[in-house]
Amino acid sequence: MAVPPTVLYKRATFVTQLPVTHLYAPSHCWLARTEASTWRVGFTKFALRMLGELVDVQFDRAAGAAVQPGDILGSIEGFKAVSDLFCVGRGTFVGGNPALKDGLESLTRDPYAAGWLYEFTGEPDPRCLDVNAYQDLLNATIDRILAKQKAEDTA
Repeated sequence: MAVPPTVLYKRATFVTQLPVTHLYAPSHCWLARTEASTWRVGFTKFALRMLGELVDVQFDRAAGAAVQPGDILGSIEGFKAVSDLFCVGRGTFVGGNPALKDGLESLTRDPYAAGWLYEFTGEPDPRCLDVNAYQDLLNATIDRILAKQKAEDTA
């Protein structure tokens, strides 16, 4: 897969390159079309930073199962927390990234390409954002975190 063009995003101490061809879910997942109706989904660098070091990922949904936005597909475990993996599209679950069985390094090493989590066929959740709208969401999210930290520091 060719490397898509990116835009540099920087806010406070967080910096990333966001692929402009991807869509972004409000839950900080990215979606990339691989075929006419097949989508790969992964965590954004922001989501990975919030999760911390990752130790395990598992999928409970069987390949071929019908899915819709918000369905729980499995879970991801980090040292900070265990989080559900939610579907960000409507259609059919294809399966998890087989490379993750050998280790989760690709999630952080190449989060917007080789570090994908799962695939589905169908359509993305209509709430998904283009790269510009996702940057706005990141700005608001990071500003909320910074404001909370400032309030805790002055309390």
